Amino acid sequence: MANNQLPTYQYLTVEGADLVRVTLNRPEVRNAFNAGLIGELHDVFTKLGADDHCRVIVLQAMGKSFCAGADLNWMKNMANFTNEENIADSRKMALMLNAIYSCPKPVIAKVQGDAYAGGVGLAAVCDIVVASSQVRFCISEAKLGLLPATIAPYVIRALGEQASRRYFVTAEVFTAAHAKDLGFVHELVDPEALDSKVNEICQSIISNGQMAVMACKKIVQDISHQAITNPLIEETVKRIANIRTSDEAQARMKAFLEKSK
Repeated sequence: MANNQLPTYQYLTVEGADLVRVTLNRPEVRNAFNAGLIGELHDVFTKLGADDHCRVIVLQAMGKSFCAGADLNWMKNMANFTNEENIADSRKMALMLNAIYSCPKPVIAKVQGDAYAGGVGLAAVCDIVVASSQVRFCISEAKLGLLPATIAPYVIRALGEQASRRYFVTAEVFTAAHAKDLGFVHELVDPEALDSKVNEICQSIISNGQMAVMACKKIVQDISHQAITNPLIEETVKRIANIRTSDEAQARMKAFLEKSK
């Protein structure tokens, strides 16, 4: 799917073919979520996940902030929602996050500015997080009498249970350096080195087998929280056996062996 086949988005820009950059484009409100942005993110990641040309996706943002969580005007509207409307609204957010998390293509978060509340969740659903050294994170929902419910499954996995126990209840701000110590951020770089580091990681992914990369992403998600049992062992045996006979693996192994000789 070429990008000219994608719809024109109001709150996002989408550029690239094999390396696709999806950019949050609401800098005037620090890229905060509203219903429109949530819908557009769900749509673009669903479409890119099915796009054979797309190899890797960079999720980035315009302006000083990566994402400030929920838009204040959107939150004001929610105050008048019925319980059923709140459930329907929250479900859209939850399904959007899952669309990014379960996207078959690797997703890299390029975090150039602060990420608060749902913005932390947005980084958490990505496979690799590269952050500027100046970035701050905050799971701030408790300050508003709320809880980070829809982002919780992803943040707890990415940040760790023990750190989540603290930052969910304190709503403290923590630095990108501390987030790296906790394993939430993979690469911490100076602001001017952010683009080059992201591009370096993207090229590493693109140089690998396309089907293998997607299979590698899926196996981590599928088995990371499973007990190591005989059925799980058999499942891993089947997966490696199946991929060995694929055209991609056969061609790449042949090329590697011939180069070795």
